[in-house]
Amino acid sequence: MSAAAPAKKNLRHAFVWLIATLVCVHACMAVTRVTASLWVLKQGYGEASVGLLLSLFAVAPIALSLWAGRLADRHGFHRPVGFGVLLALVGALLALAVQQVWAIAIGCLLCGGAVAVAAVAMQREAGLMAEEPRDLKRIFSWMALGPAMSNALSPIAAGLLIDHAGMTAAFAFAAVLPVLAWGLAMKVPRNPPAVFSKSFREPAAWDLFRLPAYRRLLIVNLALSAGWDAHSFVVPVVGHARGLSAASIGLVLGCFAAAATVVRLAIVRFSDDIDEAKAVRGAMALAALTFMAYAWLPGTAGLMCGSALLGVALGSTQPMILAMLHRATPPERHGQALGLRMLSVNGATVAMPAGFGMLAAATALAAPMWLMAGALLAAQWPARRLGSDGPA
Repeated sequence: MSAAAPAKKNLRHAFVWLIATLVCVHACMAVTRVTASLWVLKQGYGEASVGLLLSLFAVAPIALSLWAGRLADRHGFHRPVGFGVLLALVGALLALAVQQVWAIAIGCLLCGGAVAVAAVAMQREAGLMAEEPRDLKRIFSWMALGPAMSNALSPIAAGLLIDHAGMTAAFAFAAVLPVLAWGLAMKVPRNPPAVFSKSFREPAAWDLFRLPAYRRLLIVNLALSAGWDAHSFVVPVVGHARGLSAASIGLVLGCFAAAATVVRLAIVRFSDDIDEAKAVRGAMALAALTFMAYAWLPGTAGLMCGSALLGVALGSTQPMILAMLHRATPPERHGQALGLRMLSVNGATVAMPAGFGMLAAATALAAPMWLMAGALLAAQWPARRLGSDGPA
């Protein structure tokens, strides 16, 4: 009993450093995303260009996610996180030093890849910290607070820096964050993974699609992730069209993330009483209804309320998805499963913002929201089967 107490204390400390590292890596990407979007609009490139720029955040993860999963399964936490930090630092410095479209585009590409590589290793490491399967919801709720905190604070910080100190100051802030992230990551104890012999042949990640529960989880996850993309695209575009300041746009985006933070804290508190499949289906229904009404919300206050509702709905689902994913796949392949999930989500994300931009330019600014409402309603069909699958 006395030996278990220090172990649990060390585990809690390691988990705190893990979340802090995730916040910094994600914040670098979030600050770069907001600043780059407003920079492009200020230069007069238009909504379609914003969509293309946001798509770049998902291009590098397509190439790196499966590799990141294998790297995490074989080498643990620090090597993939170090690679992710390096990508974020190079991307942020490039956007800071050369404020031209091509440099900012490459910076967005690298910062998106950084989050994907680091997040796969962090999610895998967090799953290993669960003492029992029922702890997974609570652990991934805490993990999900990292991006939620980043998304809540980063747009506001970027908006204030842009309004009061200029675009360069916001890009400089993004460049400091990866350095801080690596310092925090070094405080996480090393947890060596199993040693494989040279004759060991790792099964292909695509074999995981044979698991019905995993397939359904990916379909539902794709619909929910597209909802995040739609919100991230529409708010700067609609806010700019209505003449809102950068700080106001950041505040609207921050309301979404603040609501996601609050709901994830509630999940931590009530995780034992939550039915994951039912919670995901309810969240999808709430998000669909909010997307339908978003175009008619009045002023900054209306957009803040709509974003908060979407934050509650979409923010509540990630801990559930990750907990179900860990139970649906073999423990020794969690890195691959997380990498394949990251690949599929970012594969869709590449097309989504560009498609949203063209759709908004050709029809109405809120058309991506209406499209997402339909997609979430359609995804209710595979979501109905989530609770019927047993562990793999």
